[in-house]
Amino acid sequence: MRQPLKLHSSIALSALGVGAFLLAWEALARSGVVPAGLLPSPSAVPGAFLAEFRAGTWQAMVFASLSHYLSGLALGTVLGITFGTAAATWGIWDAFQAWVVRMLRPIPSIAWIPFAIIWFGVSKSAATFLIALTVFWINYYATYSAVRGVDKDLIELGHAFGQGGLIPRLFKIVLPGALPGILSGVRAGLGQGWMTVVAAELFGISGLGARMSDASGLLATHIVVLYMVTIAALYGVCDFLFMQVQQRVLAWQK
Repeated sequence: MRQPLKLHSSIALSALGVGAFLLAWEALARSGVVPAGLLPSPSAVPGAFLAEFRAGTWQAMVFASLSHYLSGLALGTVLGITFGTAAATWGIWDAFQAWVVRMLRPIPSIAWIPFAIIWFGVSKSAATFLIALTVFWINYYATYSAVRGVDKDLIELGHAFGQGGLIPRLFKIVLPGALPGILSGVRAGLGQGWMTVVAAELFGISGLGARMSDASGLLATHIVVLYMVTIAALYGVCDFLFMQVQQRVLAWQK
């Protein structure tokens, strides 16, 4: 059986892995095997960041992407949890919408780009719609599974203690019992939302994805890598902050 690593050992090994990856990347870029225009070295990224930052471009792109990322994330999360809970607790609604869900779920968010442009124009609202759509399905299924997985004995116990009504049962038994699974869905949505940001911005909406598209058209691959790293860093911050909140919310489980 594998022994768990101590926290400081895990952090050290993770840092070592990142360092080894960057060194290998740098060596490959400098070897000349791959043209520099196709694979910029990691050492080119800090200079690109300083140039973009001094021009104010980096801050503007980050702010633009964050604005529709956060609004799309909030909208998709709330609606996904709401509809997932309703489907899992109300059999009539579950049956009514089951085949609609089966038809719509396989359609990727990027397939909705033409409709997003028609409905909202080339605007922040269009990007928000696409991000919300991606996040919605993740939270819908995570919530549905988590609520359906709540121990039936807990519900029976609630009935015995006078918590048989829908509202008391939902907020005092079902949702607290399903909370770990629901929060796992929210966390997954954080990452998928950032993936959709790039696709949502490729048709002209200002943000990180649009800047990457413009830079790639000029073969400024070091700029593309800079914004790839920026997206990864922003997701890392969002995920870290969410984990802190999650630990506090689920502290009662310990």
